[in-house]
Amino acid sequence: MNKDVRAKNQDAENPDDGWPPLSPNQVPHCSDSSRPAGDGHHFPNAASSFGEVQTPHPAATHVFCVQEDALEMGQVIPFVVRGAVDFWSHHHVKMPFSNYSMQTKPRAGMYHSEIKRWNVIKGVLGKAKFETSKDLENAIKEYNQKYAHLWNFSGLHEFFKQTQGDNRKHLLSCVLPGMAKLALRLPELCSKPIPLLRQGRPQAVSMSQEQISCLLANAFFCTFPHRNSTHPNSEYSTFPDINFSRLFGNSSPKLSEKLKTLFCYFGQVLESAVPIGLVTFQRCCVPESIQWKRSQHKLTNLTVKTDGRIEEEGQGMLQVDFASPLVGGGVLSSGLVQEEIRFLISPELIVARLFTERLDKRECLVVTGAQLYSKYNGYSDSFKWVGAHNDETPRDLFLRRQTEIVAIDAIHFRDPMEQYKLHSLDRELHKAYCGFSNAHRVVPAWTNTPIATGNWGCGAFRGDAKLKALVQIMAAAQAGRDVTYFTFGDVGLTDSLREMHTFLQSMDFTVGQLYCVLERYARKGMGNTRELYEFIRKDCLKGRI
Repeated sequence: MNKDVRAKNQDAENPDDGWPPLSPNQVPHCSDSSRPAGDGHHFPNAASSFGEVQTPHPAATHVFCVQEDALEMGQVIPFVVRGAVDFWSHHHVKMPFSNYSMQTKPRAGMYHSEIKRWNVIKGVLGKAKFETSKDLENAIKEYNQKYAHLWNFSGLHEFFKQTQGDNRKHLLSCVLPGMAKLALRLPELCSKPIPLLRQGRPQAVSMSQEQISCLLANAFFCTFPHRNSTHPNSEYSTFPDINFSRLFGNSSPKLSEKLKTLFCYFGQVLESAVPIGLVTFQRCCVPESIQWKRSQHKLTNLTVKTDGRIEEEGQGMLQVDFASPLVGGGVLSSGLVQEEIRFLISPELIVARLFTERLDKRECLVVTGAQLYSKYNGYSDSFKWVGAHNDETPRDLFLRRQTEIVAIDAIHFRDPMEQYKLHSLDRELHKAYCGFSNAHRVVPAWTNTPIATGNWGCGAFRGDAKLKALVQIMAAAQAGRDVTYFTFGDVGLTDSLREMHTFLQSMDFTVGQLYCVLERYARKGMGNTRELYEFIRKDCLKGRI
């Protein structure tokens, strides 16, 4: 039987790749007596052979790529699969070292032969000497021959041209060879198939920071198969790109600062102690519609800050990533606004692009444990990498940095008036609630920490900051969480939000009552941003609530 056919048959017969969920009596709760039983933080029984557990969410699973018994001793050791079947399926990441990843090798005359692509990658990266950036280009093209004449490395060459002296020598002679060695450790560090976080299926995957660094090194060297086509009908058209090829061809001045930030990460991983922690990625879904008009939840507390950044002053809170439906947005191309900056200074987030399908309207991605590696100044065209950051955020019981980030994507309003219509309001409320609610997590957080957010979906997405602030305040109230809102220097917005929130609380507003006011605003065909808060005040004072 043909290998591809056999792989498809295996996939159809066993979509979970031989990693069956454990039964409830195999799933121990966290042994820390300070944590309530049933809190959702279940880690696999050390005696089990698969490291996959059921979660509190129906039909959801949490896949672990490390050994649980080692975690109890403060160590993170990759889960080693012995004698596993080599899967090549649409349920899991197709790994570069798979026997199904083949490359055509030309022969004399009309003949060609198929060779294992990983052997080519090992031959190239295992012996590579990077004297110039052209050597890096040639190495990548050697095992990506189909794209050799399509990919452009002009941005990469310009970066190395601008990088002179010891810095350039260090990158070529130390960092790149170290990254190549790290990439080739993939079969050793990531032998267990990594599940794809597909639409409509709540699921979580936890992996070590070392495993993530290895996966990102492979992304840098563009080794992932079937992830290069941008055609709408291609196999991974609903996933973000992960290989760095598009980034290397970017001629924007932004590329230099992006590469400085990324090399800062790889430099720390290679030259400092290997990060010992775990990072959890979970796709969460809100399956049912919420009757917002009937909600009796009272508005929670709001703190508005004119200055400060979500990733700094929001430490210890649930930090909002103003996401693209394809998480990471343009981080591997020309984008450089809030989401891209966050993925650059915490590059472990980039690995989510490997396995996270496009977010649907009631889905989000929550990442727990991502480390901060770089300092920066500016925004968009003014972004500048400043230097390495020493992240001292405490770790939790499972060695994850106590940093929780939620990616929620807003609607891009080509017509800004559309955002005031009820269907748009409902969509944004459900999306924000999905991100903020602990009840819909695959792996619930310990507590409902405050939410650190800001002008979600504004700017290029043309959202009204005053409306979007109310949407997030309502969703947070529904989820039972306080809000810290950063206006990024907008003093006028700071004052308006404080005054409006104070007014609403003085009126003892519920989420449902505020929704009714916004519904009336929509029906009147309003949409002038200067009139929204004035309308709310006048409507309330008329006694119409």
